[in-house]
Amino acid sequence: MRSTLFDIARESGVSTATVDRVLNNRSGVSERTRSIVMETAKRLGYFGGGDASSERIRLDFVLPQGTNSFIKTLKAQIERQCAAQEIIDCRIHEVEGFNPITLADTLMGLRGESQGVGLIALDHPAVREAMRMLADAGVAVVTLVSDILHVPRTGYVGIDNRAAGRLAGYLLGRFLPPGENRKVALFAGSLSYRGHEEREMGFRHILTEEFPHLQVVELREVRDDRQRAYEEAAALLARHPDLVGIYNIGAGNAGIGQAIAEAGRSKSIIFIGHELTESSKLLLLSGAMDAVIDQNPRVEARESIAMLSHAVLGKRFDYHAPRLQVVFRENIPEL
Repeated sequence: MRSTLFDIARESGVSTATVDRVLNNRSGVSERTRSIVMETAKRLGYFGGGDASSERIRLDFVLPQGTNSFIKTLKAQIERQCAAQEIIDCRIHEVEGFNPITLADTLMGLRGESQGVGLIALDHPAVREAMRMLADAGVAVVTLVSDILHVPRTGYVGIDNRAAGRLAGYLLGRFLPPGENRKVALFAGSLSYRGHEEREMGFRHILTEEFPHLQVVELREVRDDRQRAYEEAAALLARHPDLVGIYNIGAGNAGIGQAIAEAGRSKSIIFIGHELTESSKLLLLSGAMDAVIDQNPRVEARESIAMLSHAVLGKRFDYHAPRLQVVFRENIPEL
């Protein structure tokens, strides 16, 4: 059965109206978007045939294992989109999320085995050296979600994490009344992820600039683990009965939300976090969570696969960064 406009729109991350304009060669669509829609339509067999290229591409993605729902969704999107492209052979490797040596060893093992590698990278000397050795071996390397600077890489696919942290601080500051000194707290997966570090920096900077009455009293690293996040949040709430705000930089929203709800403080604490998942959606609906800063894993999978495959084939690539979206209870999109 031939794919529909809805199928193409969903996979391309655009509206059906945009797909209709592209397929009927009408104006009002950027060249980059037009290219994405046409490539998706061909891949899904809309025109009655697949990609005619016979050159196969070997890609590998190295992702952290664990309970992080966003990473699970990203993994599923990479698998789905790679499987739909006949020229791509894709493997996904799941490694211990906060062990840089394990990550570096996995990367080193891909020399001579892969043409392109995408990874969520820990900012550590061993990981940087492994990335350099892959690049020296002619392997295209792309960082996803969290970047590393000053290493040879083809590019980065992800949001501006410092901007995301500033956005979280701005939301928290606007939610809370001005004037009085108030306590807020931070949770992070691990600051060894540059992305988490950049979010913290952005958050603290905007509080200093715009909301100096908000004081960060604690920063807890929970390794993106729901149970650990719950235990740390419950202890935090007991220590600070006057806490008014929480910003969760990484995963673990479900655990923090559970602790807030059990303490009966859903109405007195503003809770802001990242990534719209089934659990964060339920937290928004229940009122335990006030806002989610979302990045689109479908777009990130699409852009990383395209960036790597274009690099392997020596083709020019016009990157479209995923957009930040703030989701409240009243504008929850379809997952």
